[in-house]
Amino acid sequence: MRILAVNWRDIGDPLGGGAEQHLHHILAGAARAGHEVELIVAAYPGAPADDSIDGVRIRRRGDWRVANFVLPREVQRRLREESWDLLVEDINKIPFYTPLYAGRVPVVAIVPHLFGRTVYRETNPLAATYVWMGEWPLRAVYRRAWFEVISPSTADDLVARGLPRDRISVIYCGLDHARFHLADPPPRSAHPLVVCWSRLRRYKSNDVAIRAFAHIRDELPQAELLVMGRGPDEPRLRRLARRLDLDERVRFTGHLAWDELVRTLHRAQLCLNPSPKEGWGLTVIEANQCGVPVIASDRPGLRDSVRDGQTGLLVPYGEPRAMAQAALSLLHDPDLWACFSDGARAWAESFSWPRCVAESLDLFARAASRGTAAP
Repeated sequence: MRILAVNWRDIGDPLGGGAEQHLHHILAGAARAGHEVELIVAAYPGAPADDSIDGVRIRRRGDWRVANFVLPREVQRRLREESWDLLVEDINKIPFYTPLYAGRVPVVAIVPHLFGRTVYRETNPLAATYVWMGEWPLRAVYRRAWFEVISPSTADDLVARGLPRDRISVIYCGLDHARFHLADPPPRSAHPLVVCWSRLRRYKSNDVAIRAFAHIRDELPQAELLVMGRGPDEPRLRRLARRLDLDERVRFTGHLAWDELVRTLHRAQLCLNPSPKEGWGLTVIEANQCGVPVIASDRPGLRDSVRDGQTGLLVPYGEPRAMAQAALSLLHDPDLWACFSDGARAWAESFSWPRCVAESLDLFARAASRGTAAP
């Protein structure tokens, strides 16, 4: 097949995240399987306009700030210039509405998650409404597209928006297990070490994790919280830590090199994920691979990636005390923690990128052969 894809960013973009990793694994797998793959994304400083990574041809155009205006025009130009068997759109911000100009080329929309009203936690009401309304036309525009989602929660979200269930395939993310295995892993920290690992954006609700840690610190004064990641919400989170008198027990690590990140996870006892919504929760599975149970919000995506009572515990969203109590129940009971740690590793081992790629390519083949016919 000749596959044309579009996303806001590519795997090399410093601001890329889990969505870019996920799409790159699939497209690189398609290239290895002999398919011709081209990806159109926003440009970023220092990157060439035309590039190739792992067999995927990359065209970088415009800038992320105007990507939803520039990239559709580039996609339309490439559709006119050459023939394609499939158009793949990764919907992880404002949709590009590719079915409107794809013509007879079938569309597969890969959806990590949709923002819905959670976007109002991130930005000002005007910008949030712009993003929220951008998701409104999904039912009308994408009714003949095929969907790949990474969790049952996202599938339910699409069905609730009026999209046909028989056009939606749940295909779980994979995991690069070799990157997390250490021949000589460090011992667990002698004092309780808790991590909170995500982009530092307001909608991720990392402030809930810091407030929960304040309760943990009250019972375990030697406990330490590492806030791992970077983002525009860091100044606000630092101010919160100071206000709660946590300066000496909360450390902001910024972006960690991969080796240091993995060694840190092997030293940690728990990971907190207070997000109100995730597409899946890849960091949950990555922490699990290092034997770290996760305390997370009982919200879409996280309730799929956390096996409550086996690999971690789910708590009501936005309740720091409930998150702290769940964390303390494991930190106070080494035998129970060890049981959860073993369960976390076993759960993580069940995910693989080759399986994700194979199932994605099967969906691509079905979509290309069946086209845009109504279900």
